[in-house]
Amino acid sequence: MADGRDSASDQLKQWQSQRGSQKPDVLTTGSGNPVGDKLNILTVGPRGPLLVQDVVFTDEMAHFDRERIPERVVHAKGAGAFGYFEVTHDITKYCKAKVFEHIGKRTPIAIRFSTVAGESGSADTVRDPRGFAMKFYTEEGNWDLVGNNTPIFFIRDTMLFPSFIHSQKRNPQTHLKDPDMVWDFWSLRPESLHQIWPHGDYPLIPVGRLVLNRNPVNYFAEVEQMAFDPSNMPPGIEPSPDKMLQGRLFAYPDTHRHRLGPNYLQIPVNCPFRTRVANYQRDGPMCVSDNQGGAPNYYPNSFTGPEDQPNVKESRMSVSGDVQRFNSANEDNVTQVRVFYTKVLKEDERQRLCKNIADHLKDAQLFIQKRAVKNFTDVHPDYGACIQALLDKYNAEAGKKDVIRTYTQSTSHVSAKERSNL
Repeated sequence: MADGRDSASDQLKQWQSQRGSQKPDVLTTGSGNPVGDKLNILTVGPRGPLLVQDVVFTDEMAHFDRERIPERVVHAKGAGAFGYFEVTHDITKYCKAKVFEHIGKRTPIAIRFSTVAGESGSADTVRDPRGFAMKFYTEEGNWDLVGNNTPIFFIRDTMLFPSFIHSQKRNPQTHLKDPDMVWDFWSLRPESLHQIWPHGDYPLIPVGRLVLNRNPVNYFAEVEQMAFDPSNMPPGIEPSPDKMLQGRLFAYPDTHRHRLGPNYLQIPVNCPFRTRVANYQRDGPMCVSDNQGGAPNYYPNSFTGPEDQPNVKESRMSVSGDVQRFNSANEDNVTQVRVFYTKVLKEDERQRLCKNIADHLKDAQLFIQKRAVKNFTDVHPDYGACIQALLDKYNAEAGKKDVIRTYTQSTSHVSAKERSNL
């Protein structure tokens, strides 16, 4: 900018310049009624009580009271953009989805980049995994692809997901981030050491390119309300039996129904606009479509309601096995991590990795530190020894003793009689 300000700082100035010589719009209520005075509330006398009939005030205040929606439990801090996906390599031998049907094909996309554990107002600079989510608006419905920049997830069983996230969030009593919680959970689940898959055995396959060419017009409308569901899968794309993915097939859309309402797929940024939605779902809060008019709302019917399409049935597969709760904690948690530590990383990278781990682990209690170091030692003795040496240095500097901290409700300010009634 000419005056040294960046585009974000000059957003309002740019908005005004885009309007050119247009006069200001007529100020209205939410129902479109013009407003005569926006600065002064209706009162009885200059200092008197307010009048309930001041609908200019109640219209705005009632909406203001409801401006915030629940933020995402994870990935709350994020930014979005729009553009297209273009196929550059033929992968039709792997996938029949139309999005990949020929080189050069372009599909509109929406994408959101995020941190994971922080709240909506948290810093971009924190040490945290980065999330990405892509929405492909295909002619056979939306395809949502979600992921993190961690090749292998922290846990194997989706049953543990709420506890894993709780451990990364704030202590329920202190409301502070708590290294005890983080490292207690991680050290009790050695799978969180990150197994990295060998690219030699599973090489990356080029598919296409993403072109981002539009910023959101409004953050709330197009980013905060953007909702991604791994369960949105057009024909040709189906879920693997991975336990984490299987759990997400339910958890993601269920979260959106809570945050945005059961009709969140009618919100423009989530709407599958390249196909026609026709089904037997009706009504619900904030239905803003024609609610499928007079079409029948039951199936089967004799009145030309939408019919299923046998040619897009899911693939048939055979499965067998005992139904029980299988424990995955004791699977091989170290072999791939050992290869990564000893053969992929260079010495300076190993040193930085150990320092980054120790810098955070040092704030946990000593018994948790010992358990975590044992896990790193199981990967490789040098790995554990390097982290332990750094922890010894930090603990000596802090004068740390082998104590266990617990949180209990304080009752010192109440009398003995009152305490006996607790």
